[in-house]
Amino acid sequence: MDVYLVGGAVRDELLGRAVTERDWVVVGSTADELLAAGYRLVGRDFPVFLHPQTGEEYALARTERKTGPGHQGFEVDADPSVTLEEDLLRRDLTINAMARTPDGLLIDPFGGRADLDARVLRHVSAAFEEDPLRVFRVARFAARLPSFRVAEETLDLMTRMSDRGMLVELSAERIWIELSKALEGPAAERFIAVLKACRALEPWFREFESVTPGNPAGLETTTQRFAAYTSPLDAHALESFCDRLRAPKASARLAIWVVRHGAVVAAWREADADALYRALAERGAFRPDGDLNDALTVIEALHRVSLDDLRDAIGRIRADVRPDVLQAQGLEGKALGEALDGARTAALEAAQLVRGTRDS
Repeated sequence: MDVYLVGGAVRDELLGRAVTERDWVVVGSTADELLAAGYRLVGRDFPVFLHPQTGEEYALARTERKTGPGHQGFEVDADPSVTLEEDLLRRDLTINAMARTPDGLLIDPFGGRADLDARVLRHVSAAFEEDPLRVFRVARFAARLPSFRVAEETLDLMTRMSDRGMLVELSAERIWIELSKALEGPAAERFIAVLKACRALEPWFREFESVTPGNPAGLETTTQRFAAYTSPLDAHALESFCDRLRAPKASARLAIWVVRHGAVVAAWREADADALYRALAERGAFRPDGDLNDALTVIEALHRVSLDDLRDAIGRIRADVRPDVLQAQGLEGKALGEALDGARTAALEAAQLVRGTRDS
């Protein structure tokens, strides 16, 4: 049994980047042997095991044969006779098809090191064409490695895959995963740019045909980054996009709110008080369990403003305009709600006229 470090860990090590996750390939062994050694089986579609001490993933070397449409339509062969080179051959890009022996020897049968040095994203073999998800993986790597270009022959192959309608075979869940990973990259806009270059905006990203995505740089969560990225879309287009990708509810709600209300909140001192109050109340700004901060953080990033004075104003309104005080005056039900809305709107309007120290 031989064990090799493979994939992203080898790539990132050669790039001088921090290695946060290590994957291993086991050659010349079987599932039974690994289970007997204490490894825990976790892979359903192909044999992947967790190391009993480190918890890192170990996969039996395997080949794949296309048997059906989509990302899952493959028959896997993990026979002990499968070689390391055969396992690496099925991978997507040459920079991901390298391995290291336990003593540090680099194994690079497909020129991954040369492509790393040349900053090129290049497919390993014609097998790339069998998996439509790889179109989005290349776009994701372009977003995460901004100095890399997509090889012309790889872009041509991606274009042929798009033109054949293969991308419709994928699930919304897989597309969302690739987009989420792209949003973490320093050049997230390249995800859409690469898809556009290979005619792959249909069927998943058609709304971006004539729209440049917003910049999610500096935002911490996927929910925030998604809202910034989709901010140039109009509300109707964004709703369709979120439905198609089955975006998580929190991400979809925040993104749609930013599109509808971002400009009003960004210029809150000059905004109509009623419109501003409705926008803030929609995010629960005046409730103890409200979730406004994500929204304000995205607006600050997009419009390059500080909303700290607005946060202060909201905090004061929550403290000063309380339901229990109005209830003590005998108000309840609809009358209580209307009184709260009116008092909070009036307080917000007064806050618009007060220039805080943070504005100076």
